Amino acid sequence: MRLIFFVPGVIWVIMIFVLLIMPGTDIPSNDFFELIYFDKWVHLGLFSVLTVLWAYPFFGSKPLSARILVLVTLSATAYGIAMEFVQKYYATSRSFDLTDMLVDAIGSLIGAFFILKFLSKRR
Repeated sequence: MRLIFFVPGVIWVIMIFVLLIMPGTDIPSNDFFELIYFDKWVHLGLFSVLTVLWAYPFFGSKPLSARILVLVTLSATAYGIAMEFVQKYYATSRSFDLTDMLVDAIGSLIGAFFILKFLSKRR
């Protein structure tokens, strides 16, 4: 396992951090986006990709172990939960949202499912 394979996951973590601590006033408001819960879809996508990128360095000549996949999925979920607390206590005009936590966890599970269905058999 080479360290270079961790770079995309680290970059993605930093990007999530920046996006989730942006002041709420910097995010454009749009009635259509609110109608379709666009922010929840963004959380879902961010954490699905995070799970895949965090699991990627552990792919090798043999399939990814269930233990590693569970740890990666739980870690991505924990990061999503932690970011909600960061938003609550440290970000301007951002709020704590239990629904975001749930969507982050679902996104992590979708990432794990994607790995199992499409990536674990390829290498």
